Amino acid sequence: MEGSQPEAQDHPPENGFTPLERPPPRLLPHIDGCVLPSLGGFGKHQKQLVVLTWIPALFIGFSQFSDYFLLAQPNGTCLQPLGNDSNWTVPPSLPAAVSTSGAPALQLKGNGTGEGNGDGSALLCACKEWRLELQTGLSQNVVTKWNLVCDSAWKVHIAKFSLLVGSIFGYLVMGVMADWFGRHPVLILSVLFMLVFGLTVAFSVNVTMFSTLRFFEGFCLAGLALSLYVLRIELCLPGWRFSMTMVASFLKVGGQLLMPGVAALCRHWPNRDDWQVLQIVIISPFVLMLPYIWIFPESLRWLLATQHYRRSKAMMLRIARKNQVDMTTEPSGVLTELEQELHKKPQRTCIVKMMSTRNLWKNIVVLCVNSLTGYGIHHCFSRSMMDPEAQPTALCHADYYTMAGIAVATCLALCPAVGLMGRRGGLLTFMIITALASLLQLGLLNLIGKYSLRHDTVLRDTLNRKFSVAFSIIGMFSSHAVSTLSIFFCAEITPTVIRGGGLGLVLASAGFGMLTAPIMELHNQKGYFLHHVIFACCTLLCIICLLLLPEPRGQPLPESLADGETFTRQILLHPGEQHLLLAKCDKDYSRVHDTPLHLTATGGATVAAATALAAVPASYALATGGEVIGNCAVANGV
Repeated sequence: MEGSQPEAQDHPPENGFTPLERPPPRLLPHIDGCVLPSLGGFGKHQKQLVVLTWIPALFIGFSQFSDYFLLAQPNGTCLQPLGNDSNWTVPPSLPAAVSTSGAPALQLKGNGTGEGNGDGSALLCACKEWRLELQTGLSQNVVTKWNLVCDSAWKVHIAKFSLLVGSIFGYLVMGVMADWFGRHPVLILSVLFMLVFGLTVAFSVNVTMFSTLRFFEGFCLAGLALSLYVLRIELCLPGWRFSMTMVASFLKVGGQLLMPGVAALCRHWPNRDDWQVLQIVIISPFVLMLPYIWIFPESLRWLLATQHYRRSKAMMLRIARKNQVDMTTEPSGVLTELEQELHKKPQRTCIVKMMSTRNLWKNIVVLCVNSLTGYGIHHCFSRSMMDPEAQPTALCHADYYTMAGIAVATCLALCPAVGLMGRRGGLLTFMIITALASLLQLGLLNLIGKYSLRHDTVLRDTLNRKFSVAFSIIGMFSSHAVSTLSIFFCAEITPTVIRGGGLGLVLASAGFGMLTAPIMELHNQKGYFLHHVIFACCTLLCIICLLLLPEPRGQPLPESLADGETFTRQILLHPGEQHLLLAKCDKDYSRVHDTPLHLTATGGATVAAATALAAVPASYALATGGEVIGNCAVANGV
């Protein structure tokens, strides 16, 4: 019997092919499949760190929505004109009040510019003494402190620009720094400088100093938000990424909801203006993040992807100890392989290398356009929702809470939608809803006004207004979902070595979309309809481009540029199913083999070559792909 069963190595190579000696598969690049499961998976230590990334989300919400209170436009009443009091008259077309001296006083429009028709607009700004009243919880803010109305109203829009422009530059610069120096240094630097610039804003002596410091505050706020987002994503296994991110989104919206109450508590403090107290209150909680210098580690995923193997070894042992995993009996061989790689030098990658890829840069550009469109058209819907007959003062409480409520509803709807349809399906669905709401608002409402109820103007306007509000709410809901999901999508498909830079590009695009709101206010809403039409066209373009994106749900995060390049949309037909595209035909092709004699030799050689290539064992080509994950699964007891 033993002689009838020779060993496998005694056989000569089949068909003349000598099998290649393959090196053993590497485990360290497979962080989600091998490294993290060997350290306890998403264990107690990782969950504690994720909770630490949630806490600052509430404070970030305070800072991002502080403009609605610090720069709110007041209602103004002119108590004393610049000219002679005997010439102080009120045109019939302008609202009037009675000043304390008994003379008529003019009411300033809520946009602070005094713009209008006729001579009344010039009269509104020809004032020596103003009485400015706020409706946003504070009794005094930056606008009332330095009388930023009429000819000085443009300074308010510059102050709003400063925070957003600072955030845009912060996302771009801090994203690159997070890829080059690590997530932890960017987080700590952002916290330290956020405290310095944020508290200095409260002691500004003029609006120029205020705007300049707000630029740097926005820069540091962007670095803080980006580094926390990346750290949170890189701590989680595939099944936990989205849920952990949505908890942080809920806390950020919670900061938006609590902001009016915080502003109301800052009224009438002794020896300080209300806006100064509010600025100190929303910045001071970042002091709680100073212990992060010692208690929050660097991202293990980034250390392994950039070959910081010595630091990776110390951190892996620490994580295993926290998760109560015995690494001395660790069967997968991750530590053994790590010991063999300690001699390698770290290798960093810049976001510029993305341009040398074929698929990765296209995916990031598509998500940038989606983020820009989502935030840009969100302002169009919010502007349409506001009552055009109401004074465009600082955002009143009803509109503020309406937008916050829509943000909460969006976060609640995203969880089941993404769980059911996936990332790409959910993003495509919400983008289609956004496009429909925008097109219906632009086209259907005009048709209602043109073809229906011509004899009843009041009923027609009421119907038009109700439809406009309904489409605006739907559009704000879906556009907010598009923006949120685009950012998360980018964090999942961008490789670890450039995740900070890629996410910074998408967040900066979102900042450009939000920047359209103060630009429209600066031009007094002129060109608003064209603005809406342009973004409506962008939604149609995004719907087409979204079909090219891959589906990252349940997939491990890509670590290198090569991983990100191969992370593409799944093909519709699997190998071997291409014959399904060939239509069946009843024609007789029995005479096809009648080939001319001068082509017989070439054809025979081609058939022989094809036969030789087909003789290569298919198992050799498929063995490498599943061997690494299979070994890790067996070693970890799966």
